[in-house]
Amino acid sequence: MTTQNAQTTIPAPAAQGSHFWVLTLELPGRAAMTQNGTYTPPVGMTRYDAHQAIRQYVIADHPEMARATTVFFALESNQL
Repeated sequence: MTTQNAQTTIPAPAAQGSHFWVLTLELPGRAAMTQNGTYTPPVGMTRYDAHQAIRQYVIADHPEMARATTVFFALESNQL
């Protein structure tokens, strides 16, 4: 009797941005949400510009959060 060893193929990781971000938005007393992802800002972009771009990206998927307050925002290098 022979047995075959199962082989697992690990897919190549998807391309990631140069920075990792976390954004928490809140509508006080009604709703809160946290999302994260990676992002490669264009050369010369400021941290403020990146926050605005990421916030608009999140709000595009969740328009009900358009008037939400930013409770937390982090943008750091994605390299360890």
